[in-house]
Amino acid sequence: MPRPETRMVTLSIDGREVTAPENVMLVDGAKYGDVEIPVFCYEPKLGAPVGACRMCLVEIEGIPKLQTACSTPVKDGMVVHTQTARVHAAQEAIVEFLLINHPLDCPVCDKGGECPLQDISFGWGGGRSRFIEPKRHFQKPLALSPLIAIDRERCILCYRCVRFSQEIAEDYQLVLQERAAHTFVATFDGHPYVAPFSGNIIELCPVGALTSQPYRFRARPWDIEGSGSVCTLCPAQCNVNFTVRDERVLRVLARDHAEVDDGWLCDKGRFAYQAVHVDERITRPMIRDGGELRPVSWERALEHAASALGRAQARVGAIAGGETTNEEGFLLQRLVREVLLSNDVDSRAGGSLSLDLHRALGAPAAQATVSDLEFADAVLVLDCEPVDDAPILDLRIRKGVRRRRVELAVATSRPSSLDPNARLRVRFAPGCAEAFLLALEAAIGTAAGEPRREEVARLAQAAGADAGAVHALADLLTTSGDDVVVLWGERVTGGERGEYAGRALLNVAGRLGLRDRDGAGLLCVPAGTNGRGLAEAGVLPNAGPGLSEVEEAGRDAAGIAAAVAAGDLVALYLLHTDPLRDLPNRGAWEAALDRASLVVAHAAFLTEGIRAHADVVFPAESYAEKEGTVTHPDGRLQRLRPAIGHQGETRAEWQVLAELARRLGRDLGVHTGPMATDQLVAAVPFYAGITLDELGGKGLRWPAREAASAFPAPATAGPFELEPPAPAPAPNGRLRLGTFRSIWAAPEVEVSPALKFLHPRQRAELSPADAQRLKLFPGDRVTVGSDGHSVSAIVALRDGAPEGTVFLETAIPEDSASLLEGPLVEVRKA
Repeated sequence: MPRPETRMVTLSIDGREVTAPENVMLVDGAKYGDVEIPVFCYEPKLGAPVGACRMCLVEIEGIPKLQTACSTPVKDGMVVHTQTARVHAAQEAIVEFLLINHPLDCPVCDKGGECPLQDISFGWGGGRSRFIEPKRHFQKPLALSPLIAIDRERCILCYRCVRFSQEIAEDYQLVLQERAAHTFVATFDGHPYVAPFSGNIIELCPVGALTSQPYRFRARPWDIEGSGSVCTLCPAQCNVNFTVRDERVLRVLARDHAEVDDGWLCDKGRFAYQAVHVDERITRPMIRDGGELRPVSWERALEHAASALGRAQARVGAIAGGETTNEEGFLLQRLVREVLLSNDVDSRAGGSLSLDLHRALGAPAAQATVSDLEFADAVLVLDCEPVDDAPILDLRIRKGVRRRRVELAVATSRPSSLDPNARLRVRFAPGCAEAFLLALEAAIGTAAGEPRREEVARLAQAAGADAGAVHALADLLTTSGDDVVVLWGERVTGGERGEYAGRALLNVAGRLGLRDRDGAGLLCVPAGTNGRGLAEAGVLPNAGPGLSEVEEAGRDAAGIAAAVAAGDLVALYLLHTDPLRDLPNRGAWEAALDRASLVVAHAAFLTEGIRAHADVVFPAESYAEKEGTVTHPDGRLQRLRPAIGHQGETRAEWQVLAELARRLGRDLGVHTGPMATDQLVAAVPFYAGITLDELGGKGLRWPAREAASAFPAPATAGPFELEPPAPAPAPNGRLRLGTFRSIWAAPEVEVSPALKFLHPRQRAELSPADAQRLKLFPGDRVTVGSDGHSVSAIVALRDGAPEGTVFLETAIPEDSASLLEGPLVEVRKA
């Protein structure tokens, strides 16, 4: 779907000639002439205007009545007046009516000093009040949720929060109750407003009616500073603005970026900043002494780690977690390869792929952008759950469906929050993405007239999918239009058959003609925040910086675990990761960590694996302290800027890695953060010429630069001849095991006082049919087990869950699904 074309027109505002895009709302068009029209209810991100507050009334020649500038589109030759006596009288009257019931509590209101109502009252109000009657009163403040307080006396009924709930997040929890002067914002039956994006209504509120519970009474606007950076808590990499006072982060606000986050934040990104300052955070180096981790000096920790790593030379494996920056990953692979003479370094949780496949999947010609999700003709969500994996993408897809009529298809094993928005929903068995993609490719061929219906039926059966649904999906993707975006999760290419699933995905992309087409392509949601950047920085066992070839390929994460358990490797270097929580096959990692002679970790919190097995722990920086870059899934390099100083004795990770290398006899030549960036840019050909100044506050997409031509071309991007995989295992009384990671399954959520109520406990998601067969009810405690291992869970019914499958959570401290190997498990009542 082509982007709307912009045609500039000329109009007159207060005698000033203004050139603005045609059909933008007058309140926005006036800004092109540096004319401010006051608003309360209008917010472009919320969609079509409602004209509720009437604050933006203006006079337009040729129209007898005053018009709302928020709902009047700009036209060529329009003559507008905003400063006439008639307009002033109307605006003063609106302000006066709004203040009739509004309390005069600005000195104790959290919004005071940054309040649009204050500003507009001063600039457009009458300056005096004629109202002497008693004001309306409500009980105040009330907890709209554990995160949000509502003061209904301050509410001016602008509808912004209700519109966000109903039209943007589509959780439909907020409503307006009662009528006229008694109207107030509420939830059904007073239920708490708990939703992934609820905190956005705080920032939308133009008065002090909705305030942040963690931020209430913490600071005034003249006490604080703002610092822009990027949230690294998930792959969405939203742009944020930290509110800082006395070297403490007190609040996180959205920093609008149309190509990344559209101006929204999830609640994890908005409230998990509290983890930066909690007592549980590690802020001093630690060494295991007498079986316990004890704080020590930096000199002792560095010397101990360097000497132990030196003894383990060539027998060291390294794993980088998703929150690792490009610079840190680049220096880690240099430390491991150049100094410790090992090739065993990885950043992928799902296993290694061939270098050719990495290049084919990451090729600039095959990449879609975030905004393409909004303007595409069709979007296929493949084996990922955006609200958990990259929450802001969930909102972007909903926006495309709602405003642009994007044809949405969801093809997953687990029911998706996007199912109600999708024109088509297809389910396949967990781990069977390869067979499903082969069936889809054959169905696309059938739609083109190829005689492959029997093949589709056979492959769909192997994937545990309905052949009719696969054909319907092929029809949707081939008839909706040329601009098709496939949003796929990294789990597609995970596991033993990940290589073949990746090739099957490229076959589908080739059938749909997604290469070399603006507005179409593939968009991967990696398992970790900076998964794409780490791969491009060389944190892969078979690829160097820039996805270059290496002399000798090393082991992937699973291979490292097996080698340590077997004694072939003796040391582990863990950068921002706890394998027991973050990686699959927990049993293998427990054996590896038990056998390892040395475990060096950079960690912010003592999660279970670090607490029990680490020998040296370096305190990790928080994202509010980091300097460096990360790479968005669509190839956009974004700059991290430190908002506060290092807490306690924390040091920059690049500095620690460089110091370890120096103590081991190799100077990496890195003395500042920007020097590490320069080395990275020099080592990655398709980053050539990028500077931190060029990245600025918005970043840049390297696939859109001329240097992208230096991206290494794969030997082939398909089509591939692929053998049919083994069929999905038949349940036969047991259930197939599917896993997922919740948005709330993170240490930062676990330790944040405001968010810890959301940290998940294990739940077994079942279809109603399976629950009825097993005589289980919601809330029942069950034991899920296989091969001598078991976890305890609470039953939760999902209407769209496929029969014969149970879904369990990973990345939680207790009863994680990574304890179970599958593919079949037994579920029984505890």
